[in-house]
Parts: sequence; C-alpha cells; structure tokens
Amino acid sequence: MTVWAIQGLNALSYGILLYLVSVGLTLTLGLLRIINLTHGSYYLLGGYLGLVTIEVTGSFLAGLCVAGVAMMALGLATERLLFRRYSDNEPAQVLLSLGLLFLLGDIALGIWGGTARTIRPPELLAGAVPIGSQQFPSYRLALIGVGLLVAIGLWILLERTRLGLMVRAAVDDPELAQAMRVNVPLVMAGVFSLGALLAGVAGTLGGPIVGMYPGGDFDILLLATVIVILGGMGSLRGAFLGALLIGIIDTIGRSSFPELSLFAIFAPMAAILVLRPQGLFGRAF
Repeated sequence: MTVWAIQGLNALSYGILLYLVSVGLTLTLGLLRIINLTHGSYYLLGGYLGLVTIEVTGSFLAGLCVAGVAMMALGLATERLLFRRYSDNEPAQVLLSLGLLFLLGDIALGIWGGTARTIRPPELLAGAVPIGSQQFPSYRLALIGVGLLVAIGLWILLERTRLGLMVRAAVDDPELAQAMRVNVPLVMAGVFSLGALLAGVAGTLGGPIVGMYPGGDFDILLLATVIVILGGMGSLRGAFLGALLIGIIDTIGRSSFPELSLFAIFAPMAAILVLRPQGLFGRAF
C-alpha cells in the first residue's frame, strides 16, 4: 500500500510539473491561435538560467524569478517581433517556431554543453517526509502545492476577474473588443508572455526532478502537446486533468512496462483525436 502511495505522489508531482508547462501552450494555441513550438525552449532555457542564478546567488527563489522574467521577456520579444507578423499563417508559425526551437537548443548546447545538469532543491526542502515505511522527498510535496496554487490562481484570473473577461472578449471577437477600448494586441502579448513565464519557472522547478539536458526541450514539448490534445486547446481544466493523466501513465509505464511507455502515452491521444478531436474540455472550432 505504501509503495502505491509513493508511486501516486510521484505521478502527481510529475503531472503538476507537466501542467505548468502545458498550460501556457494550451493558452497560446487555444486562445491566441498561435502554434508556438518554441515553448519547449522556454522550459529548457528557464532551467539553465535558474541553475546559473542559484549557483551565483545561492537562492532558489532568485533562480525562479530570473528564469520566469527572462522567459517572459523572450516570449514577449518573439510574439511582438515574429509571431505577430504571421498571425493568420499557421504553416509559417510552425516553420518559424520549429526553427527557433532548433536555434535556441543549439545556443543552450553551446553554452552549457552536452552533459545533463540538475538543480539542488532548496535546503528547507532537501529532506524527506515519512509515508508509512517509506520516505518521500519534501521538494516533490512542495511542488504539488505550488502547482495547485498556480492552477487556482490562473482559474480565478481568467474566469473571475475583469482581465479574464477582457482576454475572452479579445479572443471571441477582437474587433468588438477593440471597439470597447480593449487593447487587443496588448492582451494577446500578455497571455503569450504569461505562458512563457510559466514554462521558464517550470524549467527551474523541474531541475531537481528531471534536470536539463540536450533534447529536453523536445521531450517536454512532446508531452505538453499530448496534454493539450487530450484536455482541449484553451481549457485550463483540460490542461490540469490531462497533465495528471499523463503523469500517472508515464510514471506507471516507466516502472511497470518501460518498453511500452510511449505507446501508453500516445494511445489515449490517438483515441481522443478519433472520438473527440476538440479534446475532453475544448470547444469545437
């Protein structure tokens, strides 16, 4: 029983990490209609920048702040200078973001090398919590708590505030929203930057768990894309439940049948694409 509890907590913590990455991607795809494959680079670069900041300052919080702010700035720059030029050209968005993904990945490889790097958790969370006869890392429990707070905060922001109303209005009818004095380009840039910020923070938060390594941007992007397809583009609830589902499937698959772990992840996605293309909680466009 204790073993299953530990496995469940491992799956939950990994699912929360995937949610922090995928929620920005689902907002970008579902609300802004921008296909941003560069999202995986925000995660990887955020992890590396967090690592460097922590090594220099000794502060995990400082690493989170630097990673988040830097990736928010990068996201804002790419949205304003590049993606906005091709707002109605999806093939161009795919090619542009894929090129940026390779470019940023090569820059990270040139700066930090090909060796996998990990981040030490903060001293306060370096211990473990007893669960039955086993020990569970305190850091993973804290990560679960942080992810739940972010999920609740995003839901309140988009569903219960005037800013969230402006975002929904700008998405549903940009011309009408602009006529009602909503700065649609600014709102769109804000949503895009928020997604990049969350991906950068997730890169640092994931440092003690999965670390940073060449190709990590592709790996996390692949999982985030599966989550978005499962949950539905633009759905916060779908991103959260989809991330938990993938976290559970991936954790159980790697421990019980590693040779079929990828099949176990992609099989639900294929079923969703056939039976409900808009995802579990997405809207049909």
